[in-house]
Amino acid sequence: MFSGLIDLPWWGYFLVGLVLVQITIAGVTVYLHRCQAHRALDVHPVVSHFFRFWLWLTTGMITKEWAAIHRKHHAKVETAEDPHSPQVHGINRVLWLGVFLYVKESFNNETMDRYGHGTPEDWVERHVYSRHSIHGLFLTGAINIAVFGLVPGMLILLAQIAWIPFWAAGVINGVGHFFGYRSYDVADASTNIVPWGVLIGGEELHNNHHAFAASAKLSSKWYEFDIGWMYICILESLGLATVKRLAPQPRFAHPKPAVDLETLHAVIANRYDVLSRYGKSLRRTYAAELERLRHWSPRDAELLRSLKRALMRGQAAAGAEGARLTEALKHSRALATVLAMRHELAALWDRSSASKEQLLRQLQDWCRRADASGIAPLVDFSQRLRSYALA
Repeated sequence: MFSGLIDLPWWGYFLVGLVLVQITIAGVTVYLHRCQAHRALDVHPVVSHFFRFWLWLTTGMITKEWAAIHRKHHAKVETAEDPHSPQVHGINRVLWLGVFLYVKESFNNETMDRYGHGTPEDWVERHVYSRHSIHGLFLTGAINIAVFGLVPGMLILLAQIAWIPFWAAGVINGVGHFFGYRSYDVADASTNIVPWGVLIGGEELHNNHHAFAASAKLSSKWYEFDIGWMYICILESLGLATVKRLAPQPRFAHPKPAVDLETLHAVIANRYDVLSRYGKSLRRTYAAELERLRHWSPRDAELLRSLKRALMRGQAAAGAEGARLTEALKHSRALATVLAMRHELAALWDRSSASKEQLLRQLQDWCRRADASGIAPLVDFSQRLRSYALA
């Protein structure tokens, strides 16, 4: 009863559990997330059916529910309708009870109807995976106990059951919208938790994902590693997957004397890279202004230092923080200019009603004013902006 068909040392059970959990993680990130929710790749029917069966065995998650809830998260991110935003529900609730927020949203028929389209609806999905979603876990538990014994089998089962609810529903959806670093200045609060996405298949690179939601690859910097992308590359080399979309890679040419339509299209296509590089100009300006005020007005310098996070967010501050920021900017024309022009630049790709000729004139005017500002980081960025080219 207490021993199974296989007898292993403690580290052997640990390795077996780790491998089994990694297969589950691959199913979530490759199949549920990148393939089903975002259509970033297609997988061979053999791979699709394997992941559906494996996820039924180890998580009890239903493909339609997972895809629908995740799509709604992107569509309503950081609003009251977001199923699991820590900015709305609080970090502790999402981190420790995130799985219950998923379960609650799964009973929302409007969410399922609006966001669950295109997911599998064949016989096995309707009559087995959806109708008997919890039974796969009982089957897995019985197999684990028979193969590894009662205690090791139950511990491995516990790891399989708890890993995704905690790391995905809790950490990624919670910490990934609260703490971490940001490579791209997107409108939501998403962050990259660590640059080595191995614990949960690359999903730790959450800010990158929100910047390019339809990309099959989540890493974007040279120091970032997305193990989920490695799995996809292996499947593609075996003819079992086809990548449909990747994040655009910025291409640069010699700076043009003036912005033209090609530059406009390249800037809009690479808008998150544009804002990321603009953030470096903002940081340079901030550092120079902070040093200047330390010599001439230490009190204003201290106020500016305390508002660094609000300034670097690039988003409008509200309430008391907004009032303090307005007061600080009165003593720094350079920072006020750089911030104002950042909002103008970001507004270019939000003006859906403007014609391309209008947008071109606005961008040309923006570059002229940047060149005439006399602010070195802004002048340098204007030159960089004119060097964007289409791939």
